[in-house]
Amino acid sequence: MSIESTQESEQAVYDHNAEPRPHKRTWLRVTIYVVVIGVLGFVGWRIYQNQQAAAATTVKQAAALAGRPVPVQVVPVAQQPMPIFLTALGTVTPYMSVTVKARVSGQLMPVRFTEGQEVRQGQTILEIDPKPYQAALDQAKGTLAHDEALLKNAQAEFARYKALYAAGVVSKETMDADEAQQGQYQGAIESDKAAIETAQLQLNWCSIQSPINGKIGLRLVDPGNIITANTTNLVIINQFQPIAVYFTLPENQLPLVLNKLKTDRKMPVDAYDKSDVQKLATGNLLTTDNQIDTTTGTAKLKAVFSNENEALFPNQFVNIHLVTENRPNALVVPSAAIQSGVQGSFVWVVNTDDKGTATTQMAPVKIALAQGQVTILDSGVTAGQKVVVDGTDRLRPGAPVLVSQARQSGAHGASGQGSGSATGGQGAGSHQHKEQQ
Repeated sequence: MSIESTQESEQAVYDHNAEPRPHKRTWLRVTIYVVVIGVLGFVGWRIYQNQQAAAATTVKQAAALAGRPVPVQVVPVAQQPMPIFLTALGTVTPYMSVTVKARVSGQLMPVRFTEGQEVRQGQTILEIDPKPYQAALDQAKGTLAHDEALLKNAQAEFARYKALYAAGVVSKETMDADEAQQGQYQGAIESDKAAIETAQLQLNWCSIQSPINGKIGLRLVDPGNIITANTTNLVIINQFQPIAVYFTLPENQLPLVLNKLKTDRKMPVDAYDKSDVQKLATGNLLTTDNQIDTTTGTAKLKAVFSNENEALFPNQFVNIHLVTENRPNALVVPSAAIQSGVQGSFVWVVNTDDKGTATTQMAPVKIALAQGQVTILDSGVTAGQKVVVDGTDRLRPGAPVLVSQARQSGAHGASGQGSGSATGGQGAGSHQHKEQQ
């Protein structure tokens, strides 16, 4: 056998053994894919089974809860007097404010007041060293005494010259000159009296008195300083009782206020704190400004408060409630009871049957005024009906409920107060209401 035939035989054997290898690899891949797909399918099947079990559990729980009463909190509908008012932001301003200045110059003496004390009109609060002005007064009095002596002497000479003229001893010119000199002395005396009055007035001005009743502020100048007349600010006095509040209203609300002022000169005004929760004082509208601010389209109004407890303080920001109307029998519910649906506003009313089972029903309502904690209704409920204020999410008509009394606040509480803005046609602008205690 030749070498070439031997090589050909070996090559054939090699080719015969190499042919099955790709076939084996293909089957290996297929096996792996089948195993992976099987595992994924098993996992997916388990997830599906778990989801089905969870859904069934949820359905069972929902079915179990469907028959249970829903816990709710209720509040009875109140029927009570309610004022309707306009609201505005106001600034407390002293009814009178005086910046005290000296009318004469000089050295400031020890003050005669305590900072922050109440002072009365005419009470002496400051003094300027009076010695220079006392000296000027004494000098003016001395000049007057001197000129009065000269006048007396001139009058005596005129009497003598008059007798001599009658006897023909002196000429008429001499008598007239002496009479004119007498008139000069009389004029000097009148000037001296005026100088005395001026000196006395300046001496009086050394004692600085309060021009108004009010509360004195912080001292602006310490004793010992030399102050200038009509220039140096010494102290500020503000009148607290009464006190004023300035506020603005849109021009479209002004006709309503003016018409009300024509028929009723006393429009009640309530001042509330910055949060519009606590009432600070009650007063009356005094007047409106005589023009509208063209830059803002608002009119300025002034209200006056007696401020006996000094709850209002100058430059304090307050919420003003200008009462325009009083409703004696308004139906009032908490604003939390009002719900909105496709057919409008409604409330959930709780009814109790003879067996003591409480169920709910929807009651469409017509809102008159609403904002904040309370809402005034025109119709839909009656006084004494219980409306749901908490727990409305799971309610449905006719569903049984477990009733508990809500903690009363706002218009239904003993001490709370509510406010509202008009949503219906109640004149110009938005009207609002609050609770009367």
